[in-house]
Amino acid sequence: MGAYILRRLLLVIPTLLGIMIVNFTLVQFVPGGPVEQIIAQIEGQGDVFAGFAGGGGDAGAGAEPAGGGGFDDKYVGARGLPPEFIAELEKEFGFDKPPLERFLSMMGNYLTLDFGESYFRSISVIDLVLEKMPVSISLGLWSTLIAYLVSIPLGIRKAIKDGSTFDTWTSGTIIVAYAIPGFLFAILLLVLFAGGSYWQIFPLRGLTSDNWESLSLMGKIADYFWHITLPIIALTISAFATLTLLTKNSFLDEIKKQYVMTARAKGLSERKVLYGHVFRNAMLIVIAGFPAVFIGVFFGGSIIIETIFSLDGLGRLGFEAAVARDYPVIFGTLFIFGLMGLVVGIISDLMYVLVDPRIDFEKREG
Repeated sequence: MGAYILRRLLLVIPTLLGIMIVNFTLVQFVPGGPVEQIIAQIEGQGDVFAGFAGGGGDAGAGAEPAGGGGFDDKYVGARGLPPEFIAELEKEFGFDKPPLERFLSMMGNYLTLDFGESYFRSISVIDLVLEKMPVSISLGLWSTLIAYLVSIPLGIRKAIKDGSTFDTWTSGTIIVAYAIPGFLFAILLLVLFAGGSYWQIFPLRGLTSDNWESLSLMGKIADYFWHITLPIIALTISAFATLTLLTKNSFLDEIKKQYVMTARAKGLSERKVLYGHVFRNAMLIVIAGFPAVFIGVFFGGSIIIETIFSLDGLGRLGFEAAVARDYPVIFGTLFIFGLMGLVVGIISDLMYVLVDPRIDFEKREG
């Protein structure tokens, strides 16, 4: 098993490098880089560009050449600006260097965990990610945990009661919940329970109250859960269907196998058959989907929920960075989250072995 893990860890390097190369190359063809963003602001606000030149403004000040979309041709809308000013902007953002040199410099910095600074926020990418992390951890961790705690027992129960009234009604309920768009359900929750038109039970926005620091430990815990209740419900409501039906179908497949009939013929109780034999095999496919579920909810599925509930997390950070062409943030977070996703994939393989020690990846590869 150790050799298999080592091979998987070594594969992380070329995989992550490939992800970065593809995305960096695509960015070179996307119009509207940070230089053009500044030029557009200047053209709309008049003669205010003196503050940007020579590193006087926030944009580009201290920015490392973390990669981006520099263009060799003339910038659209920059005809009235001095060429020296354009050249100075390119130099501050690092776009005066060839793309290959920028990419190699960026990856070299990443190897030392230097992800540079945001072009427009004068804060390091690491500090920016750490600042937004509590919101994303709250949404991703609790929604995934609740989905698994509810869906797995429900799926097992549906498998045992397959074809019954309970199975039919629960299937209809979770399918309806799955069909409701998350943003629509979030708005409904705000209207009903956050002072929209009915009850003022939960807060409208934020992760904590303004008096958070003055609260006791228990008060902080209660305040935290008070704030995340509606976002978690809105984010989790559609997650039950897939996981529940996956668990049910997996159990049904295992229940029909010969070893289950043999165990029952030996006089084992139904509970012993289900949780002593079926559970271990049926849960393999559920465990296989855990990394995708967690990473998807953690890093990709919360942007709409964060916006509706005014939560400042990683979802909004990625969206705003893409709109503003904040390349250090885009590539820095891509590297960090890509690495985390690959590592979580390896962890899922270890969970396979933990659930079923009979699995040997080394023999399978051989």
